[in-house]
Amino acid sequence: MKKIIIIVFAFICILFLIYEKQLIKKADNENIIKFSSWGSQSETAVLKDLINDFEKETNIKVEFIHIPQNYFQKLHLLFASNLSPDVVFINNIYIKMYIKADLLEDLSQYFADDKNSYYKEAINCFKENNKLYAIPRDISAPVIYINKDIFKKHGIYKTNKLNNIRELKELAQRVTTKDYYGINIEEEPIFLLSFLASNGGGVLSDDCKSIIINNQNSTEALNLYSDFINKYHISPSKAQIGSMTTAQMFINKKLAMYISGRWMVPKFRQTINFDWDIIEFPASEENKIYLDASGWAVSKNSKHKEQAIKFIKYLSSKQSAVKLAESGLITPATIDAAEEFILNDKKNKPKNSQIFLSMIKYTKPTPVNENYGRINDILKEKTQSLLNGAKSAEVPFGNADIKKLESLL
Repeated sequence: MKKIIIIVFAFICILFLIYEKQLIKKADNENIIKFSSWGSQSETAVLKDLINDFEKETNIKVEFIHIPQNYFQKLHLLFASNLSPDVVFINNIYIKMYIKADLLEDLSQYFADDKNSYYKEAINCFKENNKLYAIPRDISAPVIYINKDIFKKHGIYKTNKLNNIRELKELAQRVTTKDYYGINIEEEPIFLLSFLASNGGGVLSDDCKSIIINNQNSTEALNLYSDFINKYHISPSKAQIGSMTTAQMFINKKLAMYISGRWMVPKFRQTINFDWDIIEFPASEENKIYLDASGWAVSKNSKHKEQAIKFIKYLSSKQSAVKLAESGLITPATIDAAEEFILNDKKNKPKNSQIFLSMIKYTKPTPVNENYGRINDILKEKTQSLLNGAKSAEVPFGNADIKKLESLL
C-alpha cells in the first residue's frame, strides 16, 4: 500500500511539473510572470482580485500557481527542475533552506526606504547577513482563545495576564470538569515551541549554533507539556480526541481554552454559538515566544525581476495588505495596515483583537537553519511519544538524540 501511495504521489508530481513547463513557455514574454502561493479558497479569492487589479494597472500578466497542499514539496521540485516561479510566497521556517542554496534574490535595495513600515520582528524573520530575502506579508504569535461562558461558570470574569506556563496550567485546572477539558495540547512541534520559549527554552539557540532542547528550561517545559495530558488531565489525549480535531472540540464546548493563531478567526466567527474572546499566551521581554511570518520572495533565476519587484511592491502596499486582512486570516506585517485593520474590525469578535498586535513585542523569529525540516521531524516523533506516555519527560532526549540533532547544525 505504501509503495502505491509513493507511486501515485510521484505521478502527481510529474503531472504538476509538466503543467509548470507549459506555464514557463507562456512566460517567455517579458510582461508575464509566475507567482506561487498556498492558501484557502477565501484567501486565494482576494489574491486573484489583487492580481486582476495589478494586471489592469501595469499591463503585466501574472500566472497564478495555487498549491493548496504539499506546497514546499512541490516548490522544491520546481526549483530543482529550473521551473521556479518568479514570485514565491514563503514562510520563515523554510526560507533559510532557499537562502542557503542561493535561490532567492536579495531585495534589500528595492525596499530600503520601506523597511520601517513593517514590524521589525517580521523583517528579522527574512534577514540573513543583513540582506533581506522576502517582504513580510503577515505576522502571527500564538494566542489563547477562551470560552467566556465556561469562564463565567467558574466565576472568572476577568483574566489577568499570564506570566508563565505554570500559571496557564493553574488556569486550565480551574476550568476543567468532567464535561470539558481546560486546554488543548498538540503533537505538532509549532505548538510545543511556544511552551519551550515561554519557559526560556527552545530547540535551537537563537544563533542556531547549538541544540538547547535538553537544557533545564526546555526539559521543564517538556515535562509540563506532557503533564497537561498524562498527569493533570486538563488536556485531552489523542485517544480522547478521537476523530475530532481540538478546534472542533473548542467549537463543541469540550475545551475551555484553545491555543492557536490568527488564522482560526474566520472559522470561529462562522461556527461558534457561545461568547468567546482571546487572551495573551504567556510571554515576556525576558522569555519571548516564537513568531510565525510569511512573505513575498523573488527567485534569483527569474528572467523578469523588474516585473516581479513591481508585483511584490503592489502586494505589499497598505491597500493590498488591508484587503488581505479583511478575510480575518492574517495580521498584516505592515504597521499602519495592521493598526487600521484592527481599528476597523472592532465590531467583530474577538473583542480583544488588539492582543494580536500587543503580542508582537514579546516575540522573536523562530531559529531555523537549512536542515530545520529534518530537525522538526525528530522533534515531532519525540513529542508524539512524550504525549502518549511512551517516553519519560524526565529525559525526553537521550544522548543519541542530541547527537543526531547536533549533526544537523
